[in-house]
Amino acid sequence: MIAKQVIYTGRVQGVGFRYSTKQIAAGYEVTGTVKNLPDGRVQLQAMSQDAEELEAFLAAIDESNLGSLIKEREVSVIPALLGQRSFSIER
Repeated sequence: MIAKQVIYTGRVQGVGFRYSTKQIAAGYEVTGTVKNLPDGRVQLQAMSQDAEELEAFLAAIDESNLGSLIKEREVSVIPALLGQRSFSIER
């Protein structure tokens, strides 16, 4: 089990970033959350049984139309997301 947090900076709020990320997640065996932060960034927390699957999901975000909106990514490994059974948008 591996979990990562990614903080995205750029034009990432008000452009459908969270919705698009959830749509991308549907194609991968990942669970987690995506939410807007008060400072204009977006926080993604994602987990998978397979490290390669998680990396493929994160790469798919970068390679999607969202990639052009992202200026910076801060990636860190985090503890497993206990009780998380799906990928959801946090409000």
